[in-house]
Amino acid sequence: MNQLKSHIAQPYLSFSHKSRGGSALFISTKLAAELLKTTEEKLLAQKEEIAKEGNNYKPSFKPAKLVYKAEVIESAVETENVLGLIEGTDKKDEVVILTAHYDHLGIENGKIHYGADDDGSGTAALLEMAEAFALAKKNGQGPRRSILIMPVTAEEKGLMGSEFYTDHPVFPLNKTVANLNVDMIGRLDEEHANNENYVYIIGSDRLSSDLHTINENANKNGVQLELDYKFNRFDDPNRFYYRSDHYNFAKNNIPVIFYFSGVHKDYHQPTDTVDKILFDKAAKITKLIFATAWELANREETIKVDGGKK
Repeated sequence: MNQLKSHIAQPYLSFSHKSRGGSALFISTKLAAELLKTTEEKLLAQKEEIAKEGNNYKPSFKPAKLVYKAEVIESAVETENVLGLIEGTDKKDEVVILTAHYDHLGIENGKIHYGADDDGSGTAALLEMAEAFALAKKNGQGPRRSILIMPVTAEEKGLMGSEFYTDHPVFPLNKTVANLNVDMIGRLDEEHANNENYVYIIGSDRLSSDLHTINENANKNGVQLELDYKFNRFDDPNRFYYRSDHYNFAKNNIPVIFYFSGVHKDYHQPTDTVDKILFDKAAKITKLIFATAWELANREETIKVDGGKK
């Protein structure tokens, strides 16, 4: 609870045209047990069952009704996605979208949260790929399909920037070939403490077997990273597939890949600073993403949407 305290105290963001819905309440296990007329031990056992069963979990407790009053103070906040287009040639009406979120947590309890990995590393990767595609176009070797470079806002507030885009697309969603999303590629997690040469691949096979194969071939013929699919499992308790901006595209039946290096001790802490970024690692992952995007943009056939695993 102490770890969540500063986040709970932060203002809640919502779109003005959408219902805000109910607020989240955080209560103790003891109070929850009292409301549900059970014991703390049984409640904790149910928590483990939920983690194991996921969407298949069926609650055994009767729901409790709680009435509360809370004051709501509203004020308008303006923010924006940033869109940069490298227009394609003969297939320019089709678009490959590359995303990373440029927002972070700001200042909490008087401390700056720098967000060097989350998601400074992803935003930097976008800028590098934008430059590479732009140089190719300048030299007369630009992509056949258009490339949309889009740093999105308000990911930390609930994937709001990407949600706004997919609700109000600048380019038709039915002409959007794929979304490649980059979020945290500059560090190591505990599982790979002695191995920089990896990246987690999430979502690549859920909607398009073509996309999965293209990414694997790009890796095999290029940087040869270890592609770790651990977090792509449907029973992944972390649910990373649903926690970054690619998911709003996947919800609209657009094939996605989420490139990710995992969580580390500085995640969402003021200590996520640039001196800890592994630049060679981030560069290799960026090269893989670019190679995958290049193939998507230049192949003759548009990739098939042949999966149904959103």
